[in-house]
Amino acid sequence: MLLLCLGLTAYFAFHMLKGRHGLEARDALLERQSALEFEIQSLEAVRAKLERDVALLRPDLPDPDFVEEIAREVLGFANPHDRILMDATPPG
Repeated sequence: MLLLCLGLTAYFAFHMLKGRHGLEARDALLERQSALEFEIQSLEAVRAKLERDVALLRPDLPDPDFVEEIAREVLGFANPHDRILMDATPPG
């Protein structure tokens, strides 16, 4: 009887540590939770920026500063009065 109790105790202790719902699995889930929370925060920041951009591009009257910003960054346009400096050093 004592051997049976010791065997069951060892069995449950092993599965408490290494089992599918054990302490190691809990630690792995907590690490994954923190990584996913960080990803959620970064995606929420991107979403907020996109919502701001969409609000600025209303079809009735777009914000001229925002339109100019998009033209400069995305399309590569520049104002004719801008001075453009280029790096003369060769790459490498």
